Amino acid sequence: MTYDNQNIFAKILRGEIPCIKLFEDAHTLAFMDIMPQAEGHALVIPKEPATTLFELSDEAAAACMATVRRIGNAQKKGLGATGIVLMQLNGAEAGQTVPHFHIHVIPGSIADLRRPHATALADTAHLKAVSEKIVASI
Repeated sequence: MTYDNQNIFAKILRGEIPCIKLFEDAHTLAFMDIMPQAEGHALVIPKEPATTLFELSDEAAAACMATVRRIGNAQKKGLGATGIVLMQLNGAEAGQTVPHFHIHVIPGSIADLRRPHATALADTAHLKAVSEKIVASI
């Protein structure tokens, strides 16, 4: 599959579209999902262009997992989450809605995922307030 550098996550990486940033390093970016399925839902993306896990380099995959661990631990500490759901979809047929590799890091349990994936925009002020608790715990 050919990578589309006009996807929303590529635009976020280039600074063309804002995000509520949680963490960034040389290889990854973590930010709040604007259509969360649960309180504190975050996304981790690589800076490397890849649509699915199967196109991602081993180095970028490892960097993503390190950032996922950092964000998940911060969600546990900052939000009091006792469980973290990790979700990663590969291809439109699997439900992937943005053609840039990403991992959902969702505090809670699978039973907490009451809203369908990518359906309702959250209040930006509320997302920022939740993000501050996560960032303070990184």
